[in-house]
Amino acid sequence: MLEMKPCRAIALVLVVAAQCAALATAAGPRVIIVGAGMSGISAGKRLSEAGITDLLILEATDRIGGRIHKTKFAGANVEMGANWVEGVNGDEMNPIWTMANGTGGLNLRTFRSDFDHLASNTYKQDGGLYDEKVVENIIERMDEVEESGSKLSGTLHHSGQQDMSVMAMQRLNDHMPSGPARPVDMVIDYYQHDFEFAEPPRVTSLQNTQPLPTFSNFGDDVYFVADQRGYESVVYHVAGQYLKTDRKSGAIVDPRLKLNTVVREISYFPSGVMVRTEDNKVYRADYVVVSASLGVLQTDLIRFKPQLPSWKIVSIYQFDMAVYTKIFLRFPKRFWPEGSGKEFFLYASGRRGYFPVWQQFEQQYPGSNVLLVTVTDDESRRIEQQSDNQTMAEAVAVLRKMFPGKDVPDATEILVPRWWSDRFFKGSFSNWPIGVNRYEYDLIRAPVGRVYFTGEHTSEKYNGYVHGAYLAVSTLLTSSSTVPRRRCANTMSRGSMTNLKVNHGVTS
Repeated sequence: MLEMKPCRAIALVLVVAAQCAALATAAGPRVIIVGAGMSGISAGKRLSEAGITDLLILEATDRIGGRIHKTKFAGANVEMGANWVEGVNGDEMNPIWTMANGTGGLNLRTFRSDFDHLASNTYKQDGGLYDEKVVENIIERMDEVEESGSKLSGTLHHSGQQDMSVMAMQRLNDHMPSGPARPVDMVIDYYQHDFEFAEPPRVTSLQNTQPLPTFSNFGDDVYFVADQRGYESVVYHVAGQYLKTDRKSGAIVDPRLKLNTVVREISYFPSGVMVRTEDNKVYRADYVVVSASLGVLQTDLIRFKPQLPSWKIVSIYQFDMAVYTKIFLRFPKRFWPEGSGKEFFLYASGRRGYFPVWQQFEQQYPGSNVLLVTVTDDESRRIEQQSDNQTMAEAVAVLRKMFPGKDVPDATEILVPRWWSDRFFKGSFSNWPIGVNRYEYDLIRAPVGRVYFTGEHTSEKYNGYVHGAYLAVSTLLTSSSTVPRRRCANTMSRGSMTNLKVNHGVTS
C-alpha cells in the first residue's frame, strides 16, 4: 500500500480544514436550487412551506419556466415546449389542472383536444384520404393490443427483470416480427406511442409505461393551452406563493432568484456545498437541490467535485432524454379542411415519423392561418441541424402531397424549437426505456451527500409531464423542522440529511 508523505498529509488536512471553515463562516443561504423550471420553483415552494426561506435559486436563462416557454409567432403567443395539461376529468384531480382552470384562479384559455376523428383524417403518402373503415379497424386492433399489453405489464415482476419493450409486446400480441409495417399502420402506431413518449416502441419499457398513471389516475382528457399569458403562468403562480413579485407587472423581483446565472461546478463536502457559476462567482450553502434536466445531467455542463459515484453516473445515463419538436407554419391562406372533427390529421409516409401528426388552430388561434406539425426522436435531431428554410420546404412538400387538388402556397413563417441543441435543456422530456428497473430508477433520484436531485425525470409515476415536475418534490422534506445547523465534520462522510430527504415515492 502506498503511504502519503507527512508533509502532503498535513497539506491535505489544511485544505480540507480551510474548505470547512469557509463553509461554516459563509453567510450564504441554507439551500441553493439549481434551475427555475417547474420542479425547481416547486422545490422552493416546498422548502418555504417547511419554514426554510433562506434559499437561493440560480437559473441559467433569462426567465423561469424551463421547458414551459411561450414565444411570439404569427401575432400570437404559442408554446415552444409543454402545451397540454394531460390527465383531466378522472378520479383524481391533476394539480396542474387545478391551478390552470380550477381553484387556482388562473382560468387559462384551454381547449379539449379531440383525437376521436383520426380515422377520417388520415392521408395517404401520395395524397387523398384512407377509407375511414380501414383506419378504424387498425385503430381498434391496436387498442386491443394495448389493452393486452397493459394486462401483461401488470404481471411482470416489479424488479424489472421480466420487462420488455412495447414493441416486443406488440409482436407477442399481434404476431408481427417487425411491428407495424404499412405506412398507415406505422402512422397510427406513431400517434399512439411516439406522439406521447417521443421515442418509438422498440425502446420504451412496457412495465413502466403501461398503463400510464397520468391517464389512469387523472383521466383520459387532455387540454391544449392557448392563453396569451402562456402556460408558464402556472409556474409564475407557484413562484408567487413565496417569491416577491411586482403587483403591476407580475415580474418576480425577489433577490433570491438570480437569472442568467449558469452553474458550472458543484463541490460538496461533509459540511456543505459550493456552487461556482460561469462568471466565476461562488455561492455556499448547506445543501443544493439540482433540478437541471436529465439531458443536462448527461453532459458536462455541470461538473461535480468530487465526481459523482459510478452508481449515480450510470443511473443518469441509463435513462432516456427524448426530443419532441413542434413546428409551427404560417400560410397566407387556409387550404386544409376545417370544422368539427378536423383539428388533427395524420400523414402516412413510408418513412416512419416523417411529418406525421398535424394540427390546425381554427379554435385556438382563429384567423392565424397556422398549422402545427410534430416530429420526434431522430427526425427532431435531423431537423434541428438543418436550416429552417429546408424544414419549411420539406413540410410544404408533404402538404402538397396530402392535398393534390389544392393550391398550397409557400409558408410565410416558420418556428422550429431546438430543445436538443440547447445546452441548458438537451431535450424535451424523459422517457422510461427498456432495461431500467425500479431499483435503478431510485438511484437517479437518490441524493449524493448534500446534493439532491429533482425534476420530471425523478417522478416515478409521472416522468415526462408538467405535473410530474411539480409533484417530484412533494416529499422532498419529511417534516417542517429546520435544516441541520452548519458544522464542519472531521471526515469526508456523507452529510446528515435528517430533515431534508429526497422523494422516494411520488404521491398526488
